[in-house]
Parts: sequence; C-alpha cells; structure tokens
Amino acid sequence: MKVRHILGISGGKDSAALSIYLKQKYPELKIEYYNSDTGCELAETELLINRLSAYLGKITRLRAASDSPEATPFEHFLKAAGGFLPSPQARWCTKKMKLDEFEKYVGDDYAVSYVGIRGDEDRDGYISTKPNIQAIFPFRRNIWSLDVINKFLHKENIEQITDIYDRLAPDTFLKEDLMNIVRRPITKDFFYSKKMNALLDYDVKLFNHVVFEFLKTTEYPVGKLDNFPLLDNTDVLVKDDIFKLLRESGVGVPAYYEEIPFECDGKKGTYCRSRSGCYFCFYQQKIEWIWLYEQHPDLFKKAMSFEKDGYTWNQNESLKDLIKPERIRQIKLDIIKRQEENKKTNKSSKLVDIFNDGELCTNCFI
Repeated sequence: MKVRHILGISGGKDSAALSIYLKQKYPELKIEYYNSDTGCELAETELLINRLSAYLGKITRLRAASDSPEATPFEHFLKAAGGFLPSPQARWCTKKMKLDEFEKYVGDDYAVSYVGIRGDEDRDGYISTKPNIQAIFPFRRNIWSLDVINKFLHKENIEQITDIYDRLAPDTFLKEDLMNIVRRPITKDFFYSKKMNALLDYDVKLFNHVVFEFLKTTEYPVGKLDNFPLLDNTDVLVKDDIFKLLRESGVGVPAYYEEIPFECDGKKGTYCRSRSGCYFCFYQQKIEWIWLYEQHPDLFKKAMSFEKDGYTWNQNESLKDLIKPERIRQIKLDIIKRQEENKKTNKSSKLVDIFNDGELCTNCFI
C-alpha cells in the first residue's frame, strides 16, 4: 500500500535541519517537501527556502486562495474575516493559510508527516485530525505522537502489548523487570508519560519496534509500511545540534537569526528575529517588532496598515504606540538588562535562546 512521506519546510531552522538530517541519514525515504506560501514571508526566509531547494530538490509551494484578487493569501482571508486580526486566541491565519492547504495537498492518501520538534522542547507540534495523516518526530527520543502513545498504552491493549513485548524482547535476566512494567496498568501515580519513559529507558529501539507491530493492527499510516527505518533511530537533537547541522550542510543558518548590535543610553545589546513565520507574527516579542521597524521599515509600515478599529497585533498596544521613541528606549533597555543577566549566569544572551520556542504556535511551522 502506498504511503507518502511528507515534510513541511517553514523557512525556520528546525524544519530546515530536519529535511537535511533525513536526507543524509535516511536517503531511502522518498520524501515530498512542501512549503505553505503565505505571501508574507521575510526575504531572509525566502532565501533559505531557495537554498534548501538547491540542496533537497523540488519543494512544492502551496498557496491558499491562489485565484483571489487580493495581493496575498493573508489579505484575502483578513478581508473575509472582516478585518479581525489573528491572535493566540483566534489563529485563523494558520488554519486558512497552512493547515487547510496541507490537508488538501495530502487528500485521502496515507501520509507520514515529519515534524521538527527538537529533543529539548516540551510540545507535540501539529497533529492532523485526519486519520490518514500521522506525525513523526525524528529529533526526539520518543518519535511517536501523543495520540499514538495514549492508544498504545491504553488498558484495553495491555494484553496485546504484553504479547508483542514477550515475543520481541530478548531473553535476559532483566526481561521480567521489563514485563512487569509492560503489565502494570495506568494509574494516577503511574500515568501515560511515566510508563512510556520507563519503557524507553529500558530500550528505545525495542519500544519503537513494539509500537510498530501494534500499529500494524490499526489504521495509522506507519502501520501500512513494510518497514520503517526510524524504528532504530536513537538520536536526540537539541538547539545546538540544529545550528551545527545547518552550518555543516552548507545551507547555512537563516539570516534573521544573525544578531545585530544596537546601543541605547550608552549600553549595548543585540537583536534579531527568534523564529520564522510571517513578518507580522503576533507571537513576536516587542524587541522583534523593533527589529522589524528598524531593519524592514516597509514591512513594519505594512503591518501597521492592518491595525484598524481597535484590532492590534499586540494586546493593549498598537504598533503606532510601540515605536514612540520613549517606548523603543524602554524595550531596548529591557532586553539589554535580560542579556546582561544571562551573561552573569553564563547563559546565552542571544534572543533565539532567551525566548522560549514553546511560546509560538505549535501548528504554524509545518
């Protein structure tokens, strides 16, 4: 049965590194690469996608509302939303411009979607509600999504899982300890993640092979495969590994991560962008908006033009107020203070390290 292997190139560091990693380590996987083109990306993002295209081969560009008279997909859907800007509480931009187009691209085919959530992140990323699309996370110790783990470890499957483990686990003096973990039911003191980690601690590869055998009895796409090379993957990649992989591949790190120095009240700091995504992304920190204002004034002006009738990108503060001289000064001094505090404790002062990746939209970067 045909199962498609698919990877979304967002223009960010993690999806870029994942595409390179899988091409280098698992060349036998025939992966389709795609990018959700919002029409609102930075030039730096487009440059990275072009470099990846040269490295990987074809990257299919998905573009929502391609027949709209509006200049960009965002402007099309903004008009349809009556000027109501997207926000963390109403992320229509992600659904309309990315998720819907991705699921349309896959259609009813079985598909394995590879997602670049790192081993140092505590989030699950995009999981489709369509049963024919299954997410896999190669950078983590646990490559399986939460829905798979919950189904796999559910009490109704404990006998089946016990039989698979008993068949696949090597006969050693530790096998009985393993089987005790497998047989132990989920309780409020021995919850899903605790049982999963106990099984992973025993043997990651064995855990993956048992999950694979279990999935063969389900409708999950991975269970339709004859074999799956990631079952024997034990790599765990964190942020430093991502940057190293990008540099060593020759693709390079996205230019918007480059720290640019600035001075305020005689004090020195640096700023940049900490993530990819639309130039007006509402998950940006205030200092990132200042970066946009000073490095891409045309795009900042465009973002300002979308703010109308009380709808603003930042809660309780318009972009017009954000760029008042005293407000810029305050924002810059605040980030300088945070950077100085990090230096005192031997922590990184780079914005990509200061700002938590978990704060961004888990669905946007596919």
